[in-house]
Parts: sequence; C-alpha cells; structure tokens
Amino acid sequence: MERNKQIQIGLLALLAILLIANLFGGGFKSWLGKSEGDKIRAAAVGQTQNSGNIPGTNINATAMPAGASDVPTGPTTTIQYENNEYEFSTVDEGEIVKHIYKFKNTGDVPLVISNCKGSCGCTVPTWPKEPIPPGGSGEIKVEFNSKGKPGPQRKQVTVTANTTPTETFLVIKGDVRGKEQPAARGN
Repeated sequence: MERNKQIQIGLLALLAILLIANLFGGGFKSWLGKSEGDKIRAAAVGQTQNSGNIPGTNINATAMPAGASDVPTGPTTTIQYENNEYEFSTVDEGEIVKHIYKFKNTGDVPLVISNCKGSCGCTVPTWPKEPIPPGGSGEIKVEFNSKGKPGPQRKQVTVTANTTPTETFLVIKGDVRGKEQPAARGN
C-alpha cells in the first residue's frame, strides 16, 4: 500500500510539472523531444538537454515562462553589420522598400538571433532562425511599406541576440512623396 502511494505522488508531481510547463508557454513539446536544430540552438546558448532533476526524462530546467525575455542565456558573441543604416531616398506613397542588411558573427560562439522587431507594423524584418557559426555570415531582410506614410520616414528594427550588447539596431530611412505631390520618379 505504501509503495502505491509513493508512485501516485510521483506521478502527480510529474503531472504538475508538465502542467506548469504548459501554463508558462513552454509546452510539453518544448521540454521533451528536441529537434536537431533545437539541440544546436540550446548548445549555442549554453543550455543542457537533461537537467538531471528527474531521472529518465529530458526535461529542460532552463525553460523560461511566458513573458520572459527572448534573450538567449549563456556565452555571448559579437555581430558586425556591413551597414546598419539604409537611406532609400524618395519613393512614392504606397511603394514597398526592400533592403538586405548583411552581417557577420565576429565572436567565438554561434550567433543566435532570437528576435527582430520593427518600430511599427509597416516595417517587417525576416532573419535567420538557425545559429550562425563563428566567422559565418547572414542576412536580415527588411521591408518598409510606405502606404499611408507620406513625409520623412525613419524606421528602426531592433535585433535581439546572444550578443554584447543584446540589442542592436538597423535603420531604414528616406522620404515618402504623398499621392497629392508630383511623382518621385520620371517626368
């Protein structure tokens, strides 16, 4: 009878841990069964796959609750942009301006970009999701939609990564000629 009670308590504790993990946004899948890319990413930021807290499981003790920073923990690296500012000159309202910011991992550990966020919904970045090895290069693509944005524009993209400092900034700027103004190109 005593052995059954211990098993029940152990199972309830495990269930409670899994429910808490799911509640805080990590979910069951993120704590168990990591893909190969997840293993590389975890290794790049100094995380372990098995915490050793519960024998026979692969529960990751470093999972973060929802709302916690997306900044990876562990070793940091440095990022160097070819140019972190782009001047698009003058465009007509409604045009979509596209630019690629090239960068290099100048540190000694893999570079992991955890997030890129535009200063408004009109500025949308796309970034590499896989770690960039030391000495490796990558690109962040940014699109600025000038619809409804006449006048001088200066938009910023915040890049969050395992770098020192954790946030770096990209700028896209220029002038948007409104629909009532003469065309920016031609005539």
